[in-house]
Amino acid sequence: MIIFFDIDGTIWDYKNYIPESTKAAIRKAQANGHRCFINTGRARAFVRNEELLNLSFDGIVSACGCMIEYDGKVLFNHLVSRDDAIRTLESVRRNRLKAILEGPEYLYLDPADFEGDMYGDKVIREMGERLLGISDNWGNWEMNKLSCDCRGSDRDRCFDELSDLYDYMIHNENVVEMVPKGFNKGTGILEVCRLLNADPKDTMAIGDSINDKEMLETAAISVAMGRSADAVKEICDYTTDYLENDGISKALLRYGII
Repeated sequence: MIIFFDIDGTIWDYKNYIPESTKAAIRKAQANGHRCFINTGRARAFVRNEELLNLSFDGIVSACGCMIEYDGKVLFNHLVSRDDAIRTLESVRRNRLKAILEGPEYLYLDPADFEGDMYGDKVIREMGERLLGISDNWGNWEMNKLSCDCRGSDRDRCFDELSDLYDYMIHNENVVEMVPKGFNKGTGILEVCRLLNADPKDTMAIGDSINDKEMLETAAISVAMGRSADAVKEICDYTTDYLENDGISKALLRYGII
């Protein structure tokens, strides 16, 4: 079986704490012949935490299905074209959104846009040399997708202007992800199966939030973490315990993975 794990709220909490039971469960699943993949909305550039990567996942689906790695090799990588990226940023700026461009090697943001912002500070702190400026690298970005702070913006007009390029995941009134049309965590599962000549009926997904919806609907077995919203639990086959209460381990035990 191929098992797909969301990161935030599934593998680790908001402090990047990974329970020892989760680490042991993933290792045991692999020892039993199952392949374990990260499946995340984060672009690959933002999947750099050593403790996370030291779990030695078989593969990574990043940027909502836009990039796929297996056994340390990139098998698929969809980038927004230069012309579409420039058009995107012109609309974003014209409508007063503040963007973070997300790519395979770098994230791009203009620090002045996120001064004093808790999430912006986290990105700046964690990315280090893999964070570049948008303005300083105009038109030379490598981006799979982008996220925007919408506060004080004309968000709907921006969405309308770019409706042919992106699908939108609105996390709350302030934050939106813009993902190229035709890509999501569910298409990531199907592409992994195609690339590895695997049957989608032999897949399992574990997640916790509404941006995991397509992943959970696509996998043959779907598991919601204990703190998932009701809308997530309703589409899943099973709801496991909280992350810190061995939720991953209990889910894999229930389905005979470990």
